[in-house]
Amino acid sequence: MACVFCELTQILFENEWEKCFLDQNPVSNGHILIVPKRHEASFFELTKAEKLAIDELLEKCKKYDDEKFNPDAYNVGINIGEASGQTVLHCHVHLIPRYENDVENPIGGVRGVIPEKQNYK
Repeated sequence: MACVFCELTQILFENEWEKCFLDQNPVSNGHILIVPKRHEASFFELTKAEKLAIDELLEKCKKYDDEKFNPDAYNVGINIGEASGQTVLHCHVHLIPRYENDVENPIGGVRGVIPEKQNYK
């Protein structure tokens, strides 16, 4: 079965191990996905070199977003496995710029994946 991330041609940045691109269904302006060039579903199965390369591109993408979109904050997230919501079974890291008042109550951040657990105060 073909993998949309393996066949990617619209690359924003890349290094030896990873490539990144603007998400086609962005949560916010500047939403970027970073994916390993090697097809692997789980972040936990990546090599140390691949994980370090993700970090390198995260920094580069943040700088790009800071200059182009001027966000107020960021979320970084990885869905691992179908029960987490992973729909493309090729590891990908989300860099999601956040903006003041983009949601009514941002407290709890990524805990919002389970809405009743988001507000823990």
